[in-house]
Amino acid sequence: MRARTLGRGAATVLAGSVLLAACGGGDDDGGDSAGDADAITVWVVEDIADRVTAIEAIADAFSQSSGVDIELVSVAESDFDQLITSSAAAGDLPDVIGAVGLAGVQSMAVNELLDTETPASIVDELGEDTFAQAALELTRDGDTQLAVPSDGWPQLMVYRKDLFEAAGLEPPTTFEAITAAAEALDSDAVAGIAAPTIPGDAFTQQSFEYFALGNGCELVDDEGTVTLDSPECAETFDFYADLVRNYSVAGNQDVDTTRATYFAGQAAMLVWSSFILDELAGLRNDALPTCEECRADPAFLAQNSGVVTAVQGPSGDEPASYGEITSWAMTADSATEPSSEFVQYMLSDGYIDWLAVAPEGKIPTRQGSADDAEEYVTAWEGLDAGVDTLAPLSDFYDAQTLETVRTSAETIQRWGFEQGQGQLVGATLGELPVAAALNELVSGSGTGEEAAQQAQDAVTEIQQSLE
Repeated sequence: MRARTLGRGAATVLAGSVLLAACGGGDDDGGDSAGDADAITVWVVEDIADRVTAIEAIADAFSQSSGVDIELVSVAESDFDQLITSSAAAGDLPDVIGAVGLAGVQSMAVNELLDTETPASIVDELGEDTFAQAALELTRDGDTQLAVPSDGWPQLMVYRKDLFEAAGLEPPTTFEAITAAAEALDSDAVAGIAAPTIPGDAFTQQSFEYFALGNGCELVDDEGTVTLDSPECAETFDFYADLVRNYSVAGNQDVDTTRATYFAGQAAMLVWSSFILDELAGLRNDALPTCEECRADPAFLAQNSGVVTAVQGPSGDEPASYGEITSWAMTADSATEPSSEFVQYMLSDGYIDWLAVAPEGKIPTRQGSADDAEEYVTAWEGLDAGVDTLAPLSDFYDAQTLETVRTSAETIQRWGFEQGQGQLVGATLGELPVAAALNELVSGSGTGEEAAQQAQDAVTEIQQSLE
């Protein structure tokens, strides 16, 4: 495998932020290989060096077994939208894109950049029943399978099992249980909960959506009408504001400060993604737990924490969870046969190695094979996680915690995608009107109804701008 850097002439928008590594002798321009069955260009939305190196090894193994050369392009997530737009305009799309999120898939579909026929055949070939149904639904537009879901990460409610058990509290699976626990455990030394509030931060909006989904609060209805002014959404705004105003730490909180508070042993609950699991176990040196007990036992918090994925509010019909699903997408100009062969490989022979790139954030959406219905979720539990120290998550977390995480893809929901409003979702994530409304609410004295109306007006304006 040889490596090279993408030249400014190929896509100046990158400004050096995209790395190229060619497996074999791919097209030197990194462009359309639709007519070449012996070489394809694959983008992967990942730019952490050690992960890219691991992905290169998987691609190389595929090339050796298939005879198809892979030109692998590492793309920073923050650059993806600009890069796909400029490449489409230049007629220089790749064949396959890996680790692309739900908003990216929907954006490409809206702009007619996807092969929307082959993904369904790949799912059928691998076995539709081997995938989490929720992941398939989130990557469809009606009956059209837009991409093949690969893996994902869930939003978690992480909580101190030891503190909950000592206080006789139920796990935080409902709004009522969360509020009761926050009230019971909040003290001068320990906040009831650490949750984000900073405006202009996707983490704040994601955390609100996490609770909203379980309370029947939706971004839009089936007709595409914005519904953030619903009673269910107002109720969710009030719930979140009550937690932050009364049982959290002072000041605006973000992804780093909430984690730091929990890691210091100063919060009983934390809203975060599954990417926290290796850090909580002390496997990443720049994000180590700092609680008093952690000095003697770096894994103390991991061993004394439980997780909840799905929560339910008083107006929700059933528990729901938030998360991201990443997929393998094939472009409209792709070389169909080798591209399909590669995607199938990455979800079969190469799948466990792919999940091993970052097990804490790559929960399998293909749970097993035709021969073993739980082959991949079982293998996932034994994969080494971590950055500076490597160890399986099963060394630190009990069977119930791992079961909750590994089955999370079955319950992940998202605003707007199933209603065909992926473009609106992407636009709201760009402007973050819900995070702004939430921040004003928790920082002031308004009501959930007022915050819901503010969010409703802002999202409606965004929707009108897309027409």
